[in-house]
Amino acid sequence: MRLSALCRLSRGAAAPLAGRKGTAPLQAGSPATRRGTASTWGRWEKQQAGGGGSCSARGSAAGEIIQSSKKVLASLQKGHPTFMPTLAIVQASDEDLVQEINQNFAKEIGLHVIHICLPQGSSEDEIVGEILRLNEDPTVHGIALHLSENAYSTKILNAVKPEKDVDGVSDVNLGRLVRGDTYNCSVSPTASAVMELLEKIAVKTIDGKKVLLVGTCGLLEASLQCLLQRKGAMTMSCQWKTQQLQSKLHQADVVVVGSTKPKEIPVSWIRPGTTIVSCYPDFLSGEHGYGQDLKYSNQSAVEAVGPLAIAVRMQNMVKTSERWIRSQQYREWNLHCLKLQPLSPVPSDIEISRGQSPKAVDVLAKEIGLLADEIEIYGQTKAKVRLSLLERLKDHPDGKYVLVAGITPTPLGEGKSTVTIGLVQALTAHLNVNSFACLRQPSQGPTFGVKGGAAGGGYAQVIPMEEFNLHLTGDIHAITAANNLLAAAIDARILHESTQSDKALYNRLVPVVNSVREFSSIQLARLKRLGINKTDPGTLTADEISKFVRLDIDPSTITWQRVLDTNDRFLRKITVGQANTEKGFFRQAQFDIAVASEIMAILALTTSLADMKERLGKMVVANDKNGQPVTAEDLGVTGALAVLMKDAIKPTLMQTLEGTPVFVHAGPFANIAHGNSSVLADKIALKLVGEGGFVVTEAGFGADIGMEKFFNIKCRASGLVPSVVVLVATVRALKMHGGGPNVTAGAPLKKEYTEENLQLVADGCCNLQKQIQIAQLFGVPVVVALNVFKTDSHAEVDLVCEIAKQSGAFDAVPCNHWSAGGRGAVDLAQAVRKAASQENSFKYLYNLELPIIEKIRIIAQKVYGAEDIELSPEAQSQISCYSKQGFGNLPICMAKTHLSLSHQPERKGVPTGFILPISDVRASIGAGFIYPLVGTMSTMPGLPTRPCFYDIDLDPDTEQVKGLF
Repeated sequence: MRLSALCRLSRGAAAPLAGRKGTAPLQAGSPATRRGTASTWGRWEKQQAGGGGSCSARGSAAGEIIQSSKKVLASLQKGHPTFMPTLAIVQASDEDLVQEINQNFAKEIGLHVIHICLPQGSSEDEIVGEILRLNEDPTVHGIALHLSENAYSTKILNAVKPEKDVDGVSDVNLGRLVRGDTYNCSVSPTASAVMELLEKIAVKTIDGKKVLLVGTCGLLEASLQCLLQRKGAMTMSCQWKTQQLQSKLHQADVVVVGSTKPKEIPVSWIRPGTTIVSCYPDFLSGEHGYGQDLKYSNQSAVEAVGPLAIAVRMQNMVKTSERWIRSQQYREWNLHCLKLQPLSPVPSDIEISRGQSPKAVDVLAKEIGLLADEIEIYGQTKAKVRLSLLERLKDHPDGKYVLVAGITPTPLGEGKSTVTIGLVQALTAHLNVNSFACLRQPSQGPTFGVKGGAAGGGYAQVIPMEEFNLHLTGDIHAITAANNLLAAAIDARILHESTQSDKALYNRLVPVVNSVREFSSIQLARLKRLGINKTDPGTLTADEISKFVRLDIDPSTITWQRVLDTNDRFLRKITVGQANTEKGFFRQAQFDIAVASEIMAILALTTSLADMKERLGKMVVANDKNGQPVTAEDLGVTGALAVLMKDAIKPTLMQTLEGTPVFVHAGPFANIAHGNSSVLADKIALKLVGEGGFVVTEAGFGADIGMEKFFNIKCRASGLVPSVVVLVATVRALKMHGGGPNVTAGAPLKKEYTEENLQLVADGCCNLQKQIQIAQLFGVPVVVALNVFKTDSHAEVDLVCEIAKQSGAFDAVPCNHWSAGGRGAVDLAQAVRKAASQENSFKYLYNLELPIIEKIRIIAQKVYGAEDIELSPEAQSQISCYSKQGFGNLPICMAKTHLSLSHQPERKGVPTGFILPISDVRASIGAGFIYPLVGTMSTMPGLPTRPCFYDIDLDPDTEQVKGLF
């Protein structure tokens, strides 16, 4: 009979790893307090070195596992030097004996262990809450549980994320084991230790052996049966009180014991020579007498899993780390596209959208290589994508970068969004090329006003289109809330400063809380900017207090306006502060459309959460009475703004009608802002499509507005270089530029637009030629996409394509994606792929070091074709002010009508000889640009006589939206 110290030590060591009463194994953690376990550990080590028999063999087996795991981890860290695998052990019991072994094994291998001690009587919900927190912690790679014997429940065990479940306690891991998928699962350390003992120490081979599992339940029983049967053993299971137990024990070659042997069961029932493996701590205790009986009978070999099971747990942790490393690597797409069956005539956009069944967004995310913890799901078809992906794929090459721009449009729009969607559908669904569309989120102003939605149209659109066009994931609402919080802070600060003394302001800004007065972190930053290097509020002098508490905002210089995502012309000029409670402080103000907020521009241009917070703090809202800028940081509101925007910074994942991925993020207008979707969406998409893939993004309105700002503002912020410009044109728009009658939204098109007229088309191609030339200023190849309507004749289409190629376009392609989906844009996709393979000589239009006036003049002359610019006195004064304040080296964002190359909407084609009037100049310092206002540009649209909302309705029975387009 071989009894050893290791067997006796299993009283403390095996318990956390063995299943009890139908539950999964109890788990152990690294000690927060060791309470004398060091001597136990030292004694065990000595016994492994000097002990004999099976104990030495067991120690050798554990040592081999530890050394093997150490080598594997070292190899992993060689390729990923900053990677530190971390095992979190949740303890809610008073068992500390095994903790020392956990800690020492982990240390030997090179694993980091964190130990979370919960009170012993912690409730199920408290334990689950801690597990869920660890599930979401990206620095934790494995989770183990060490709870009291009656604390385990299915809810707790399955709360552990399968990817982090190092002890195989979850149903998912057990299911993988049952299916034979041991490569992707963790197996119970106790069960694995039993197999290790049987194969290497006791039995050598278990093929054909009869193995009886006595007193085992739940996970341990199921795991052992799977593992033993795969090795050819014949397994039986029973409890101690089972009838015919004596017969079963006598027949068994191996007995695996999972719970305490009752005293009334004599040892003599076990056949001599039987190997016994103990998974239960009290199996060999003196109080039960079983071990002593065996010791003196010398009839059976007794083995106990002991620290061997802990070694296996650490091996599982290393394997979990290997799987984590693999999961972080780029994954090839496995995209299943949706089939289209286009109808003729083409139904309404919302009917088409509703006729397609979109994939669940988590399925789409998995198909394109996103990890489960990189998405936050909103309903069934939308998900936010976390920015952590950029760090994970930072070393992976980007795909090709394509910009969709357009000629000067009619008020109806010429289909840039539709072309964008048609192009990615063609690339991915029909040419099997990874592609991503990146679109702006539509404002509800146009959606309920004139233009309608912005999801594309026909058989080239984002679905579900009603979710795309209405609210989406609430980003614009977050911008509205943040913007208006800052506006409220400005007026409130002016009021309080005008009605309180320095001392009263100081006492309220730095109040005494629980007998302690402290500065907040943002107040300490303000003191530093003021040159006051003090941290104790009680040490400031009267002069320092005055400098600290008074911003002295000059109300006449306030440039920060309140916003609303509704077209409301009656908010273009308002008076605020007329209530008696405002003590006579009132001023003229205005509302802008929400997407004109500088915070929207920041969202579109930021590159990280830290960058966004810094930009928010830099926003200049007014000047003080000495002419110095007052920022959001000075008002102490930066942190609050960042909190409101923390979810909005994440791009929203959706899909096209053919199931290809789309990012929807940010939505600045192109005529009163820079008119492009976010840098972050583009960067994430470029990583996901990979080398050889394509990211297609859209710039608002004509190339003279959206494309120019894309190159000079967005590309400077992102550092990205575009491969191709797709320039969208329509025959109807070209006819308008050739002298056709006015096009009015909501009114039927005149016959000039519905009948063939080659002369009007030829005359209007001057605008197309000009926009091609603008793109060529930046050194990027141009592919013209002619968005074909059913009223266009073949001759008109051929004429446009011929003129476009003669004017320097790399290619010109008619597109029918609106009526045919991606199949109708295959020729365009092939042309884009060819153009993207060409070398380009991308360059910016102007040097940032040039004076503000000169940069404005370059845009006016080279892009718009103006003879010169004319500055109003207000504009000249503002330029001088911004230059003195150190803002002269920023790019320019022109706020100009989109309906003409000039400042006059009625002038079509290519106007010449005009002087571009600059009526005012404003600064978006946080966003990082100066924006001149050309002519009488309004930042709050109005509603027409018959807005779109007349046609929008909700079915109260089905809750379906009607009338969106």
